[in-house]
Amino acid sequence: MSEMQDYKSGPKFETFSYLPQMTADQTRQHIQFIINNGWNPAIEHVEPARTMKYYWYMWKLPMFGEQSVDTVLQELEACHREYPNNHVRLLGYDNYSQSQGMNFVVYRGK
Repeated sequence: MSEMQDYKSGPKFETFSYLPQMTADQTRQHIQFIINNGWNPAIEHVEPARTMKYYWYMWKLPMFGEQSVDTVLQELEACHREYPNNHVRLLGYDNYSQSQGMNFVVYRGK
C-alpha cells in the first residue's frame, strides 16, 4: 500500500509517473518499443531537488542504433549505481521528427 501512496504523493515527471511503478518486464517492453520504432535510447539523470528547474544531465551519448534491450538496461543500472540518489530516466529520440518519441523515469531518486 505504501508504494501506491508514494507514486500518488510524489512529483509528476511524465505520463507514466501517474501510474504505479513499472515492473521489470514492463520496463523491458517499453525499451523494446523504443528500439522497434528505430528511436535512439538515451539516459538522463538529475538530483530530485533540481528536477523541475534545470536540464537533466546526460549519461554518456545517446545509444545510436542500439538494438539490445539488455545493453540499455545495463546502462540504466550503471547510471543508477553511479548516482543512486538521482532520478534516472530513459528517452527515445525519434530521428524522423527530431523530437523525443518517449521518455519515462526508471529510477526515482531520494
